[in-house]
Amino acid sequence: MYQIQENRPFSGSVENNAVGVYLLDGKYYALEDICPHAYALLSQGFIEDGSVECPLHGAVFDIKTGQCLGGPGERDLHCYRVRCVENHIQIRLTENTLA
Repeated sequence: MYQIQENRPFSGSVENNAVGVYLLDGKYYALEDICPHAYALLSQGFIEDGSVECPLHGAVFDIKTGQCLGGPGERDLHCYRVRCVENHIQIRLTENTLA
């Protein structure tokens, strides 16, 4: 089964792109994993109430949308489409456009 648990995201690389995969309310989400403010892996940050906080400077991002909620994040994160196929997580690297 997956190595991802609530409050314990997975950090990986897809085609040389750092991606963090999160499990939130039974659904998987994938975000770019490097904070746009300064190099830090967001998947090593603090997860609370559906958001992740950068472990270095405290920028906060919504896990479902990638929206920067506060701090020195400078911009929203790229979100990627995720699907589960036969116990494998597949990530589409084109940015997910949310309506």
